[in-house]
Amino acid sequence: MAIVGYSLLEYKNDNCTLISSGSIQTKKGERESARLLEIYEDMITIVENLKPDVAAIEKLFFVHNQTTVMPVAHARGVILTVLEKYNIPIFEYTPMEVKKVLTGFGRADKHEVEQMVKLTLQTDTLPKLDDTVDSIAIAICHTRKL
Repeated sequence: MAIVGYSLLEYKNDNCTLISSGSIQTKKGERESARLLEIYEDMITIVENLKPDVAAIEKLFFVHNQTTVMPVAHARGVILTVLEKYNIPIFEYTPMEVKKVLTGFGRADKHEVEQMVKLTLQTDTLPKLDDTVDSIAIAICHTRKL
């Protein structure tokens, strides 16, 4: 809930171009309801400004940190609500599925995924936040599933 990464890719003729990326960052000490409202309002702004054709999001999948399941589920619900409000088709992918599609190995590490994102976008640099890079990887995964 603290950081929601997003990105917009243009996919044309089997080529991906990064149009925009960033993050929604909420304050840790704030009430959960205030943080969810911030995510909601920022998502509306992002959707209205970027006008995506489809949305690819991470499917909720937790094994290790059970304490973050509920806040993440709530934030994800807000995101799904905004996408539904704007009639944006939603596609969901597990982290393992994204890794497998990008690298050929479902248990690839973060570095391997980042390298494939760089290769796909033909760039040497990526955004600093992992959440933003993850959103790009999820978007690339979706283009490869088309």
